[in-house]
Amino acid sequence: MTHEGDGSTDIKVDHDHVGLTELFASRRYFRKFEAIIGHLTRVAATMETEGTLRKTEVRLLTRYMMSLTFTFRALSMKYLLVGRDTGRFFGSLTIDSHESGFPVATELMTMANDAQQAAKHLANLPSESALKDEMVRVIVSDREIPTKLQFALSQRLYYQELLRGELFWVQNDPDCVWLGDVSAERRSFLLHWAVYDSQVNLPVVYLMEVEDTGRTALPKDQRRWPGVQAHLIAQSLGGLKLLTIARGFDEDFADLHPKRLRRFHLGPMYSSAYTTQSGPLSDVLADAAAPEGQDWALVWTAENLESERAVEERAGWFSTVERQVFALDPFSARGAETGATHTERAIILPQRPFQVLAERNPPGFSDVRKFVVGAGGRVLRY
Repeated sequence: MTHEGDGSTDIKVDHDHVGLTELFASRRYFRKFEAIIGHLTRVAATMETEGTLRKTEVRLLTRYMMSLTFTFRALSMKYLLVGRDTGRFFGSLTIDSHESGFPVATELMTMANDAQQAAKHLANLPSESALKDEMVRVIVSDREIPTKLQFALSQRLYYQELLRGELFWVQNDPDCVWLGDVSAERRSFLLHWAVYDSQVNLPVVYLMEVEDTGRTALPKDQRRWPGVQAHLIAQSLGGLKLLTIARGFDEDFADLHPKRLRRFHLGPMYSSAYTTQSGPLSDVLADAAAPEGQDWALVWTAENLESERAVEERAGWFSTVERQVFALDPFSARGAETGATHTERAIILPQRPFQVLAERNPPGFSDVRKFVVGAGGRVLRY
């Protein structure tokens, strides 16, 4: 892997994971992702306008995307001086260069541990103003680059970001939004949660619309709500089909009825400067030879499972329970294969790579929705 723009080595390779060991390559990586996540929020807004996403869903997805932005911002502070002699070995950001283009899950796990001790680290570090004053003194009096002081400041900024919170963690526990009352005894809620899938190193967001017939509203029910949260997180595995997750939830909670379950895979990210994926997109990016900041493409996959109808099943001698019958993809046998009502793939990419993609028109992309980032960051759908 080489430096964007020249032939110098900037990445340490270890199988499918690489460490960004060169200063400018690392900083460009963070700038690239900050821009991409900003474009993702515009894509979500565009899909709301089209009616593909609901207003509440867009608000929640945008919130998780902002959390990703804060996570990348914190990591950029942590590795701000990568490749410089800071007086200690500190490592470099490790990314999944093959499967996802995102940081590996262990980076977020380490960050979560750092967050638990952030206040202690900040208490032992000089203030921002004191560090900056000392840097000025070293530059003016000693005529040296204050690398160690710069490193100390970068770590202070890192821990400050962790203390601000609202970051995307490996596990983001379920929360609940009230959607309204279906009837006097039935309420509608939207459950949402997210994980960072450690198998493929990708952020995944879940949205589940449920109807609640319990005596106490779900988020206020201390008997059911902790169990629901634990159940959903335990089932948040990329290898599980939505049908398996929804059926398990339906069977475990007799008075909670899952009407719709959506799963969003935010990635992978392709970039010829940082990733080694093979296939049509790699060829497209290579042919586009786009300038810095426009050499990327991000894939977004949305799986959707909907309840077709509800049926009554016997539960014991004298009672019945409501069970959901889920609609599966009606086209050939894909419903049983995917475990979803339908799956939609989309790709977000800058204008030049899109032009090459349109010209090459590789197989398998005809049913992929294409969102193109134009001048001024405007997102258009083709």
